[in-house]
Amino acid sequence: MRRSRAETDANHATLGRRAALLGGVQLLFMGGLAARMRYLQVDQADQFRLLAEENRINIRLIPPKRGEIFDRNGLQLAQNVPSYRIVIVREDAGDVDDVMLRLARLINLTPEQVDSALRELNRSAPFLPVTIAEDVSWDAVSAVSVNAPALPGVSPEVGSTRVYPRGSDFAHVVGRVGRVSQMDLDALDDPDAVLRIPRFQIGKINVEAREEALLRGSAGTKQVEVNATGRVMRELERREGQSGAALQLTIDAKLQNYVQARLTGESAAVVIIDCEKGDIVANSSAPSYDPNLFIGGISSKDYDPLLTDKYRPLVNKTVQGAYPPGSTFKMMTAMAAIEAGIIGPDETVYCPGHLEVGGRRFHCWKRSGHGWVDLENSLKQSCDVYYYDLALKVGIEKISAMSNRFGLGIRHDIALSSVNSGLTPTKEWKLENRGEPWVIGDTVNASIGQGFMLASPMQLAVMTARLATGRDVTPRLIKSVDGVEQPVKGNGPLDMNENNLRKMRKSMYAVMNDRRGTAYRSRIIAEDMRMAGKTGTSQVRSAVVDNKSVPWEQRDHALFVGFAPYDNPRYACAVLVEHGGGGSTAAAPIARDVMLQALYNGEPPLEAYPAGDRGQIEEQQRRLRDVQPQARVKKGKDQA
Repeated sequence: MRRSRAETDANHATLGRRAALLGGVQLLFMGGLAARMRYLQVDQADQFRLLAEENRINIRLIPPKRGEIFDRNGLQLAQNVPSYRIVIVREDAGDVDDVMLRLARLINLTPEQVDSALRELNRSAPFLPVTIAEDVSWDAVSAVSVNAPALPGVSPEVGSTRVYPRGSDFAHVVGRVGRVSQMDLDALDDPDAVLRIPRFQIGKINVEAREEALLRGSAGTKQVEVNATGRVMRELERREGQSGAALQLTIDAKLQNYVQARLTGESAAVVIIDCEKGDIVANSSAPSYDPNLFIGGISSKDYDPLLTDKYRPLVNKTVQGAYPPGSTFKMMTAMAAIEAGIIGPDETVYCPGHLEVGGRRFHCWKRSGHGWVDLENSLKQSCDVYYYDLALKVGIEKISAMSNRFGLGIRHDIALSSVNSGLTPTKEWKLENRGEPWVIGDTVNASIGQGFMLASPMQLAVMTARLATGRDVTPRLIKSVDGVEQPVKGNGPLDMNENNLRKMRKSMYAVMNDRRGTAYRSRIIAEDMRMAGKTGTSQVRSAVVDNKSVPWEQRDHALFVGFAPYDNPRYACAVLVEHGGGGSTAAAPIARDVMLQALYNGEPPLEAYPAGDRGQIEEQQRRLRDVQPQARVKKGKDQA
């Protein structure tokens, strides 16, 4: 059926309108697309160019140089030295097994090193370097470099590692570093990004750990261009970081070395403090160990003997150990009573060899007794009954409070690990910690440094320095940071009656210089170097038996505290010999020798010793002379 012309025109008009509408929509879409393309390519060009640059440029950290450590005279105690290693890149090596075989023949790799490297290669991306051998010698580096054409993918690298040139002398002071462990990272709320750098080293104990923030420094950065797989194409920019601070300690390395040598064969500790500033000039714990063994990871062969040694070489006995101070504590009991006005220095107490308290007999070390004794004679002869009697009159609270004023029962803030606070017990302490009330026998035991009373050699040295000066001497271990002297803390007056302090010092002088004094055999006879002190013997068991008849672990500890010169104190010291027996026989001779070494700043003249001792001392000096260790600069183990 033919349509009329009018219908045909109407259809054409409808189609035209639809075509126009569709064309308009297409034009609108194309216009919007063009506008969007212009916006992205022109208006946002800089932003997307930056994003592209960021996608191909990585920022990587450069490990900072660790700060070095020196003694008070500038001798190096911890240093950084180059450390060489051999690495391999799998994608450059081709036949890895063949390359490893050739390399093993060249630098004598062990089967364990080869297996470890192959396992790491299988876990890592093909373009990442994997360490085959660490701490290799320069000869090994040279051999690899010369044979580079036959060792595709293998190359030497240089890094930095820590070395302790004074060896075991400073293990318990400087400490050591080690690789960052997951435990180290977990212990930090917000770990520094530099800690995640492979093989990065941080301080593990003592000064290295306590001053980590100063010693670590801040990391540098480098911009590197990488491809889509993460392979470094080139380095674009480098900014070096800031090296760690240089620390100068108060320790005298020569004196420290002598003390360590003097303690050979003992399980012992010695602390020597400068009475003027509180500087710790010697802090020795024996036996010690070589911290260099730990740097790259210590072997079981080296570590197991350190763990099983009954003398505990890994423990810093100067601050970690807490021991009954024995008779070296008697000055605190006396000061508490005299300062409280309960007894005068010249008042006497009768010692029949024991004291009955609460139906129990507390014995004096001299079973026959000392008779009537005053302060000086009680200290000189170390009469126990005198102090039992004082303690009953003054009470434990005043004794503990006086001990705190002299630095006992206080955790001193020094840059060493696991510093022990010791213990000066009170009635409240026993009730809270033991669930038992304080009894009168506890006071009697505490009066002579037994029972619950505990102190470290560091605390005893501080106590002695305060007795010697009447000032609040506070121990200091860090002398300067980057050449800036660190402030001396404390050092104010103790607000004690100076006459009482003088009487105490005079009594300590009699201990060493009166013929009836317990330390008379260890006296110094040089007039300007005379020493005052106090011996101590602390029991480690309740039964009183001869030390020679029991195993070493059951023998009494031997202690000594002292200061010199008597009329112008320069140094105070504390000596502990674990299970050494008597303080007068085991600890006092060591104290005299180390104090003379400090006073003379080197080997003292024989004339400073009593004539009868000079032959033995001369032999000892010959044995200990020139014991300074050779500076150990780590060059790597020769594996060729």
